[in-house]
Amino acid sequence: MVMFDKPLEELRAYRPERTEPADFDDFWARTLATAREHDLAPEFTPGEPDLSTVEVLDVRFSGWNGERVAAWLLLPRHRTGPLPAVVEYVGYGSGRSLAHQRLFMSAAGFAHLVMDSRGQGSAWRPGVTPDPDPNPGTGQYPGFMTRGVDHPDRYYYRRIMTDAARAVEAVRAHPAVDPRRVAVYGRSQGGGLALAAGALVPDVAAIVPDVPFLCHYRRATEITDKAPYSEIAQYLKARRTEVEPVFRTLSYFDGLNFAARATAPAQFGVGLMDDVCPPSTVYAAYNHYAGPKEICVWPYNGHEGGEVYQEADTLSFLSRTLAPS
Repeated sequence: MVMFDKPLEELRAYRPERTEPADFDDFWARTLATAREHDLAPEFTPGEPDLSTVEVLDVRFSGWNGERVAAWLLLPRHRTGPLPAVVEYVGYGSGRSLAHQRLFMSAAGFAHLVMDSRGQGSAWRPGVTPDPDPNPGTGQYPGFMTRGVDHPDRYYYRRIMTDAARAVEAVRAHPAVDPRRVAVYGRSQGGGLALAAGALVPDVAAIVPDVPFLCHYRRATEITDKAPYSEIAQYLKARRTEVEPVFRTLSYFDGLNFAARATAPAQFGVGLMDDVCPPSTVYAAYNHYAGPKEICVWPYNGHEGGEVYQEADTLSFLSRTLAPS
């Protein structure tokens, strides 16, 4: 693995023009208004395993189209007063997995909601949330990147980004959580969803997009042949005349456009040898970010980024930004 993208000096200044549809804000206002016609109806059921220091709750709430989305909520058993909360979105192909794999945030004293990814959870960590899709569009390349990509209303990420926004509402509904101190967090796909949720729910307290996916799609498809961005390239290889319509759909879901609308304090992470989410796509979102921001740079790392070192930096960042005012 080598540094194949722009040098760091250029990355720091890389702020490409955003491709944004004129009805971007109306599209998302309509999408969320339609979702909120369904009662959120959060359910918190005691879950497994029985841990002595962490309370595990099996969560269900209404996401896109009122469809029930699963999550875990992990709460420190020894708590006094409402807790700051972290909503975590997981990586591509993963589900919420098993609760005992997700103890880091609750060990640090945060309420921690881990959202399942609809239709995913069969690539490396299991999930349980289906993706009912009554209008799937004109076909897709295997994976999720081109599911419904022929029209923004049908695109897969419209559904999961709506779920991500409603997950913030769900964690705020639990009495152990301070609704004013909720952060959104994720790596890779989870980082892209955190950017989206942070823009769609503008009063979150902090945003942590680590090596974020779903940013600057066109450049990503042009400089890396690694999945999942390669799914888009393979789709367009077969559908040669649909390049511009596809990228128009993707512009409604581009992290650059969400970043330009998000204002909470943010901490990004980037690996300068990342050939899955190329560093120029991360910096493009970072440099368009509208709020206060910082970025952790890992020069000799790929898509793994800083891993446990990044987690330590993130813990410090969240402790600062979610502290009582």
